[in-house]
Amino acid sequence: MTSHTTYSFGELQLFIQNALASQGLPQDDAHKVSQLMAEADLQGSDGHGIIRLPQYIKRIQAGGINKHPKIRVVHERSAMAVVDGDNGMGHLVVSHAVDLAIEKASEAGVAWVSTRFSNHAGPASLYSRLPLQHNMLGLYFAVGNANHLPPWGGMDMLLSTNPISAGIPTSQEPPVVLDMATTVAAYGKVKAKAKRGEMMPPGWMIDRQGQPLLDPHKANEGFLLPIGEHKGYGLALIVGLLAGTLGGAAMGRDVIDFNADHVSVTNTGQAILVIDLAAFGDPEDFKHQVDRLVRDIRNSERLPGVERIWLPGEQSHEKRERYTHQGIPVAPTLIAELNVLANELGIAPLTHA
Repeated sequence: MTSHTTYSFGELQLFIQNALASQGLPQDDAHKVSQLMAEADLQGSDGHGIIRLPQYIKRIQAGGINKHPKIRVVHERSAMAVVDGDNGMGHLVVSHAVDLAIEKASEAGVAWVSTRFSNHAGPASLYSRLPLQHNMLGLYFAVGNANHLPPWGGMDMLLSTNPISAGIPTSQEPPVVLDMATTVAAYGKVKAKAKRGEMMPPGWMIDRQGQPLLDPHKANEGFLLPIGEHKGYGLALIVGLLAGTLGGAAMGRDVIDFNADHVSVTNTGQAILVIDLAAFGDPEDFKHQVDRLVRDIRNSERLPGVERIWLPGEQSHEKRERYTHQGIPVAPTLIAELNVLANELGIAPLTHA
């Protein structure tokens, strides 16, 4: 396999910003989106970072994304709100929702904010982590942007990967950050495998005869498998109802496949639940208790052959630190695609400063 080229966070961020701004996004919005996209790559969520840029550009060019959205609250009470994203970039819509949830939780102790008419917004953990800076924890739910999952035992793809993420603050340990699809693998991982020229492992997808599907380039010939078989199917359904239906966003057969359709409004739904630790006592006491539990789990007895027990978010935390110092790896095939895009957009190619 060809070795990857590494880029700094700033190099990826600036390239993304220039690409989005070239298509008419206001500079502040292009900067915000590019920061979040590059952060996805920084934490190793390479299925949701710069790899998505060509797809976003196609939707912008086709009119499938509103470049000048009027993001607004359409329903509101003291501890909840529904945000209408006006079909803007999902990163902008969800960031707005999280900021609002943090503000409301600081007053009410807890807040739930839903989005509708949003778009794909990158990895869930970007948003469940944001409340940590305020001594709050975050729970994030989303409806995926394409249906790749049938009901358990069925073949009609009526559900998506519908991810869940939780960000739990700590004192000295890395924060506990769970980010998981309700399928064995998120579809972004399938796309990343295809970009790298790699095959998928058994258990990610099956074809319509129920046989393992290993070639990511043939993903449209089958569907993803849920975690825990029927339990994962049930979880995907509930997450979709909470993140989509509750806020007035698309769910089920109304979900638009944004991989294939660059024009239609996706009406993507997300939801963020923020809890202020101070509403339950001293935040430092809570964080020290989490630290202790993290250490107990990490240092617990391991099975033979197991070198380390990982906590959710630790590997992403290590990648953040390593990539910050050593650079973010990008596959050669993706670099080539991005530089073709750069030429089309009339911006500088993805090269080192």
